[in-house]
Amino acid sequence: MKIGILETGLPPEELDTYSDYGNMLKNFITRVDNSEGFEFEIYTVVKGHLPESALDCDGWMITGSKHGVYENLPWMLSLQDLIREAHAAGLPMVGICFGHQLIAEALGGTVEKSPKGWGVGLHDYSLTPQAPEWMQTDSGGFTLNALHQDQISRLPEGSSVVASSEFCEYAALLYGDSIITFQGHPEFSIAYETDLIELRKSTVIPEDRANPALKRLYEEGVSEDGPVLSKWVVDFFHRHSQS
Repeated sequence: MKIGILETGLPPEELDTYSDYGNMLKNFITRVDNSEGFEFEIYTVVKGHLPESALDCDGWMITGSKHGVYENLPWMLSLQDLIREAHAAGLPMVGICFGHQLIAEALGGTVEKSPKGWGVGLHDYSLTPQAPEWMQTDSGGFTLNALHQDQISRLPEGSSVVASSEFCEYAALLYGDSIITFQGHPEFSIAYETDLIELRKSTVIPEDRANPALKRLYEEGVSEDGPVLSKWVVDFFHRHSQS
């Protein structure tokens, strides 16, 4: 199964010792034992490198980005066309943070800068009654790194909210059985999240949000559930490759 990774952002130059976002998503997939059989192609769409057709790959993943969906840059509009094409073809698609938001916008939702401000650090999300059986966890939810100011404010038709929190009402969406999206960052390591918050602290992210988030990242007994979501996503793609 060929998975196209649509890279909508790049790490800051100051953090160039880390993988780029496309490879972070590739590593997010390949750390799962049953990820054999996948091949990947990364399209750096933020630099104008888009696939010719949604049919160029068997499934798609969309990364995070520093950009806002409402900027409506040319590459974003072209990517929305690709999202609609993939959705019409029933191709599996996974959206992360900006990808979560852009898919919603492409399919009729609305994304805005949230009056709640910045959500950073580890966030806890609760599964909703709409979450399918394969998403169930012992805790009834999951914890992910987050770093966003924008949020989906109006849901697209045909979407179901499968995870939520007090801060982020629409934290994960499922569209039928072909698209799943997450506002959080399951591909971010604690180290990368730390360095990104430190870099943006005070200049972009207020210190009263950044400092508590940095503290919680290293609290005893606290962890992120990226590996859990890796398994969900791998199984999600496998189900489509076998159908």
